[in-house]
Amino acid sequence: AVNKSLTAAILLLGRSSSSFIQGIARDKRTSSASTKLLSMVQTEKKISPPVPRREEDRVVYAGVPPEGWDPKMPRQANDSTEGLLDPAVPIPDPYGWLRDDKRSDGEILDYLKSENDYSQSITEHLKGLQDTLYQEFLSSIQETDYTTPRPRGSYWYYTRTFQGSSYQTYCRAPKTTDSYEIDWDGTKESPILPGEEFYLDVNELAKGKPYCSVGSVKTSPSKKLIAYSVDYSGDEKYEMHVKNLETGEDLTLSEVGSGKLLEVDGLEWGKDDETLYYMTMDEQHRPFRLFQRKNWKSDKPKDTLLKEDLDDLFWCGVYKSLDDKHVFFESASKETSEVWYLSTEEEGSQSEMSCVAPRRNKVLYEVEHGHGQWFIWTNVDASPNMKLMTAPAEPNSADEWKLLEDASGNPIFDGSLAKSLDSVTVLNTHIVIQGREGGIPRVWTFDIESKVAKRLEFDEAAYDVGLLAHYETDTKSVAVSYDSMLTPPSSIEISLDDDAQRAVLKSKVVPGYNKELYGCNRMEVLSRDGKTQIPISVVYSNDTMEKVKAGDRVPVHLYGYGSYGACIEADFRSTRLPLLNRGMIYVIAHIRGGGEMGRQWYEEPNGGKYLCKENTFNDFVDVARFLIEECKWTTADKLSCEGRSAGGLLIGGAINQAPELFRVAILGVPFVDVACTMTDSTIPLTSGEWVEWGNPNEEKYHSYMMGYSPMNNIQTGKKYPSCWLTGGLHDPRVAYWEPAKFTASLRHANSKNENPICMKLDLSAGHFSASDRYKYYRELAYDFSFLLDQLK
Repeated sequence: AVNKSLTAAILLLGRSSSSFIQGIARDKRTSSASTKLLSMVQTEKKISPPVPRREEDRVVYAGVPPEGWDPKMPRQANDSTEGLLDPAVPIPDPYGWLRDDKRSDGEILDYLKSENDYSQSITEHLKGLQDTLYQEFLSSIQETDYTTPRPRGSYWYYTRTFQGSSYQTYCRAPKTTDSYEIDWDGTKESPILPGEEFYLDVNELAKGKPYCSVGSVKTSPSKKLIAYSVDYSGDEKYEMHVKNLETGEDLTLSEVGSGKLLEVDGLEWGKDDETLYYMTMDEQHRPFRLFQRKNWKSDKPKDTLLKEDLDDLFWCGVYKSLDDKHVFFESASKETSEVWYLSTEEEGSQSEMSCVAPRRNKVLYEVEHGHGQWFIWTNVDASPNMKLMTAPAEPNSADEWKLLEDASGNPIFDGSLAKSLDSVTVLNTHIVIQGREGGIPRVWTFDIESKVAKRLEFDEAAYDVGLLAHYETDTKSVAVSYDSMLTPPSSIEISLDDDAQRAVLKSKVVPGYNKELYGCNRMEVLSRDGKTQIPISVVYSNDTMEKVKAGDRVPVHLYGYGSYGACIEADFRSTRLPLLNRGMIYVIAHIRGGGEMGRQWYEEPNGGKYLCKENTFNDFVDVARFLIEECKWTTADKLSCEGRSAGGLLIGGAINQAPELFRVAILGVPFVDVACTMTDSTIPLTSGEWVEWGNPNEEKYHSYMMGYSPMNNIQTGKKYPSCWLTGGLHDPRVAYWEPAKFTASLRHANSKNENPICMKLDLSAGHFSASDRYKYYRELAYDFSFLLDQLK
């Protein structure tokens, strides 16, 4: 429930960067040559793939600033000691003309539409299958449903969805006791709890809009107001509103002075209903300034700039401690962080924030407050994982940090390789800790009085578990969400005094699903280095596995991500069922670059970052070979693969390395033009990514990155798998031109490849695909229909 805005921004999971303008070298061209798009040829019902023009002399420059470069845009981090390439080195970018930061160029939009037309022609015969898949997706969800009610003050808070409505509705009901019993008949009209009220209907917000995504929804201290943010384009620029829950009045906030719409990244209430805090973004789409707003209802509100970070490497966020006593400003790169705070008791008279501990290079720390102390999880002293420490709740407390110990004097989390720590929730009587051990997400409780730590245990060998939202510190229990590859999600309330006392608050209903018909395995694959064991999670129908045991080879779908230290969990997805029911085995490869085995799975020297990034691709290919050669479950003609965002980078790298291993590849919003993008800090958020991938402007990283960047390593004359690429026109994280350029490059390098290379670009969405849940299922049906058709 705390300070996760930064983590979400870095992970969500996608590549947390967008795009900027490069130095370009090219000859003068006639206007007709600069605007001409080679037309598609239509024969009968088949359309030939679009052939965009190539500008063979177009390049981007890596290294020292090229001629005409804006000196305000950095070529490397301010504190970097690495040398820039000098002279600058050109990187071919023949399709670089496809970039249009304004998303308005007619020629480019026409080309993107022609790609959509081509993809539609390739899948025209699959409409029946798409409709069938769509209906299967819907049949495995309960369209009219609700989330687990959670207590906050005098209300229970939850959301509802309704059959036929695309978006959720935020609800609450009066809290008359500490527990509730739900007597719901399953209809739209019936309330989940007595006295139910709808306080924000996203379906109403979305009316007449092609896209609608609600960011934050924060209830005011009096519970009479909410502040919320909403994005109507997919570009992740959120406008800020305050709604009066008693009158229904909805106020759109504006910038002080200019009167322009106020665009925010994060928001919080202060101690009372009179004070708001919000984050704004710079021109590169990076959250960097924290404002406090007083008199927000008036025509002349007062804004105070509390904190800003002008270093492009640092992504900033705002959050409030669970006990509501402090507002925090967190500034972090992927290697270094710093947290500032303001007491809510002093927000009326004090506008200077204090620093918990000044930033130190390559020291990460996060903070929560409780019991007059800071609770800090940090890798200080270069520990491989985060350690849990405490200190007096005072400024500049670094010298006071001490390991939190149990009754025997043993550290609860010492930062060693044994287990990793992800987050800390401070309650009145217990500390609740989320982390990982043995590659599995775990939850621990720590009794503050007895100093006893316990790990919550569950029956299945592999699963996904995490805390539900907690808004109050005074509680005798915690609620977790639990699921596995076989078990649909359930909400479980667990006593803090006796973790054997458990009650299922809600189990997700999956109509028609029979758990007994399916099986799953957790396995390990030895990597090519001869020492690293790569975990994989496998799910299948029992009938399919019986065929395998009898000697049949069946379709296998291999999924991966492997970046940012993010984890792909062994969780339940009803959308996998259409694949499993058609005889496919579904495999998740928990490859290096992720965080499944702790931060060491991500960091150098043996993880999947910087100069060991190729471990990510190698692990994935090694798993593919294992499935074919050792498991003997499948063949190359029946093996498909998929990844999204930085997972699209993974798939691009894998099919370049071993195109013969895969029959079909799905690349969702793929980050594939790594070298060109990472040289150019005019692309939003790119400079912050230098501490993830390295900076190809620097000698240290250039050659290594050029050796794996998918755009620059397409093999010629090879039979590549059938490829399905997706993108969003308004995506600020992975710009639409990356899948567009990769699509064109794959076709150009292998013009005789009979396998189709298709791109489907959503002209009204961003990085996270369709916001409308029904449209999302339609898009997924497109993806899966292509996959199944190509595997025939």
